[in-house]
Amino acid sequence: MATETYDLIIIGSGPGGYVTAIRAAQLGLKTAIVEKVHLGGICLNWGCIPTKALLRSAEIYRHMEHAGDYGLSAGKVGFDIGAVVKRSRGVAGQLSQGVNGLLKKNKVAIIWGEAKLVAPGKIAVTATANPPRGALGGGEYEARNIIVATGARPRVLPGLEPDGKKVWTYVDAMVPESFPKSLLVVGSGAIGAEFASFYRSLGSDVTLVEVLPQILPVEDEEIAAHVRKRFEKQGIKVRTGTKVTKLDRGGDLVKATLEADGKTEEIAVERVISAVGVVGNIEGLGLEALGVKTDRGIIVTDPFGKTSVPGIYAIGDVAGPPMLAHKAEHEGVICVEAIAGRTPHPMDKAKIPGCTYSHPQVASVGLTEKKAKEAGIEVRIGRFPFIGNGKAIALGEPDGLTKVIFDARTGQLLGAHLVGAEVTELIQGFVIAMNLETTEEELIHSVFPHPTLSETMHESVLSAYGRVIHI
Repeated sequence: MATETYDLIIIGSGPGGYVTAIRAAQLGLKTAIVEKVHLGGICLNWGCIPTKALLRSAEIYRHMEHAGDYGLSAGKVGFDIGAVVKRSRGVAGQLSQGVNGLLKKNKVAIIWGEAKLVAPGKIAVTATANPPRGALGGGEYEARNIIVATGARPRVLPGLEPDGKKVWTYVDAMVPESFPKSLLVVGSGAIGAEFASFYRSLGSDVTLVEVLPQILPVEDEEIAAHVRKRFEKQGIKVRTGTKVTKLDRGGDLVKATLEADGKTEEIAVERVISAVGVVGNIEGLGLEALGVKTDRGIIVTDPFGKTSVPGIYAIGDVAGPPMLAHKAEHEGVICVEAIAGRTPHPMDKAKIPGCTYSHPQVASVGLTEKKAKEAGIEVRIGRFPFIGNGKAIALGEPDGLTKVIFDARTGQLLGAHLVGAEVTELIQGFVIAMNLETTEEELIHSVFPHPTLSETMHESVLSAYGRVIHI
């Protein structure tokens, strides 16, 4: 078979890969995308999307349990974990088919298989099973430009190796065959916090362990402390500054040995979730043989995705943190626009928002208070609690906080940190403000609709400048 030639081949169809492919097609590039398992990648099939479907089920269940708080009555409240999982998988499946449709609409060729770079501008693809209709298969393909967008997989620590039965990765935790009565979650980043929240909401006895001094380690200390308090009020046992040193998987339960401050404690649980981060999928791609520079498990790139080898690019998780779907998407668009001869702005990673969809939700962008002070910046801090917001009280969600950080000298918004109901939807207002280089003056003079949770954003800015109204 003759070698097929393209302007661009993208390896991996996750959010970074498929969005980049569509943008490339819009720019007139003959484009192909290689995928070996699922169109949409991990995020759509086994990450961002199906976990939100699970968390939505837990949210509805929680509201049903507290129907009386809203003047309502409900019969016996229960759940079918199989049906909850089925709904989640259905949501993922629907969106995966949607990606297939988008690629076809934009005339992006789909190559079904596992790719390896064999030379600059050339890949060899080993066919895998169950290709979507119309997909190409194994063979050699050429392109003037190749983008690696192969995503990441769960990090595995010695002694915590998942077995799919008693010790789970986040993938296993999304499709439990039965509901565990007790659970140990190791790692309290976004993934760990979300699964701790999901399983606790449905009644599991959850212990959340974090080796660092605070849960949600990348978040502002004040916000993380608020989440910890809420988690503990819900019944989640939180252990910070704690290591899991041993797992004994014999018998019906897993016996976990926890160590903190030189003391050990043993707990027994039905299941363990290892949520200790992710690592980029850079192995088996032929990168070393071609001289593509890597560093501590990531591919080294410039601000436009270029690697050390001309014509080879990398975006998303394989190109380093933050390992977020929206970062990968934006990074891919920048990369392909540069390939097409446009002049895109490099991405400012300080303005990438992060969201955690636990109960309560957490959202943030920019510097934390600690990071700003460590940088030697004189700051103004504004805070507004949800208890002072009419919409939050009407929703029955009065526990929350909006916190903003300004440069005291210039009025530049340096960071925003929120915890509470729907804050993952609110954060984008602060993201836009930071990208527009908005100061406190513009935010103070902006009119926020009433009654909305967004008013906490306005009041937090007023608070930073001694003008807060509702507390």
